[in-house]
Amino acid sequence: MIHLVWPLLKGSIKSRDEGGTGLFLVGEELGRENASGRFEVPEELGASHVLVVDDDEFAGNVLVAFLSDMKQDVEQAETLQDALRLCESAPFDLILLDVHLPDGNGLDALPTLRAGLGSPEIIIITGQGDPNGAELAIRNGAWDYIEKPCALQSMRLPIIRALRHRQLKRELSPRSVLKREGLVGNSRSLNACLDLVAQAASCDASVLLTGETGTGKELVARAIHANSARAGRELVVVDCAALPEALVESSLFGYERGAYTGAEKSNEGLVRLADGGTLFLDEVGELPMSMQKAFLRVLQERKFRPVGGKSELSSDFRLIAATNRNLPELVRQKTFRNDLLYRLEAIAIELPPLRERIEDIPDLVSAHLERLTSRNGMEPKDFSPAFVRVLSAYDWPGNVRELVNAVEKALLASGPEPVLEPHHLPIQIRAQAARTFVRESEPSEAEVEAPGSDDALLSLKQVRDLAVAEAERSYLQRLLRVTHGEIREACQISQLSRAQLYALLRKHSLSRG
Repeated sequence: MIHLVWPLLKGSIKSRDEGGTGLFLVGEELGRENASGRFEVPEELGASHVLVVDDDEFAGNVLVAFLSDMKQDVEQAETLQDALRLCESAPFDLILLDVHLPDGNGLDALPTLRAGLGSPEIIIITGQGDPNGAELAIRNGAWDYIEKPCALQSMRLPIIRALRHRQLKRELSPRSVLKREGLVGNSRSLNACLDLVAQAASCDASVLLTGETGTGKELVARAIHANSARAGRELVVVDCAALPEALVESSLFGYERGAYTGAEKSNEGLVRLADGGTLFLDEVGELPMSMQKAFLRVLQERKFRPVGGKSELSSDFRLIAATNRNLPELVRQKTFRNDLLYRLEAIAIELPPLRERIEDIPDLVSAHLERLTSRNGMEPKDFSPAFVRVLSAYDWPGNVRELVNAVEKALLASGPEPVLEPHHLPIQIRAQAARTFVRESEPSEAEVEAPGSDDALLSLKQVRDLAVAEAERSYLQRLLRVTHGEIREACQISQLSRAQLYALLRKHSLSRG
């Protein structure tokens, strides 16, 4: 008698006899059946910790059996709550995540699961294909997105690739020996950034650093250079925003004596100075259009002609560029060249804002306090838990740069006192913290009793609706603040269509201003 093991995986299962010894799988691209009928995987692929999240018990059991045959350590969850609980208690290497679960949408929980212990890779498996969902999954860090019905053979390849990737990360662990060049902290978001720094340092490809002002883009550029094969040569920093448009060409490419009035002697230029080393173009979004085409050719050929020069010179430099602006939006506005953007972002690293790595604040305060006291010839000072609590309640629009400034002001305000306390901080930080603490201590709308009864509570649906509305409004306010009301950028960040975004703004009585 023949049994199909999983209808959704039709085509992946040959058959199973009643007295059979396991699954018989089609395909030998990355594994094969052994003499007993069990699935073998490449010997170099060691055991990893895998979590299967699927409310279909039968489907989940098939995946567990499949992964167990691959000699993986597998656990199973049928709800998001169970999955999150398991991820809080132990690190996973890979999560196979269904989208439609009894207590929520798997895509909504993807960032939280990715941020869990071990920062696992996640493969989305869903029975309802959705192009928007697939894009959202990849943008939120999913390894792959697989639509049911599918064959186990088609699942095997992304699973093994993801597990191989995890194994290589464990074996190499480049972050542990990285010269950080002042990059302080150990949050998951910063560590993910440092992994990319290590990747960039291992090659010579161009790097584009993006992120808000004050997140430490120059520190990251210095870390990439310091850990690269070019570390013994110059790192040449060019602030494109500070260069007058009339002097950009001569500053970058140099000039010959007599090239223009006042050119009394030749100048080799910053591109030539970076020969053998690294050229760091800070605020590259400010580079004038007139220079972008010329610089694109320099990137392609590594050759340039000084102003007033008769022959071309060469420069073997590695390029790192940085900006706090939205370059794709500048491309759409025709103020930045699309072909130049492609050349810049061979490796793209987005630096996390400080509000997304609050857990790094104690380490940042400690490192900069030690540096500041030493520089000013002061006795070492400590800081209280209350000091950190106030700092953690602030949203840091100026990021780490603003934090360092606040610590320096607190240090000066403390005088001879050995411990920094909240009252030493600037008033705007204390004021926002006080507002946050009061808001946290107030009962939420969902906790307020229903009117007309001393004992009646709101229904569960009402509680959920109020919580969702409060979260939506808070998110939209922050989104508008970050994007300065620019709808196109807001849609890009939020993954909402214009119609959806405008509908939510009307719902919460919010304006772009």
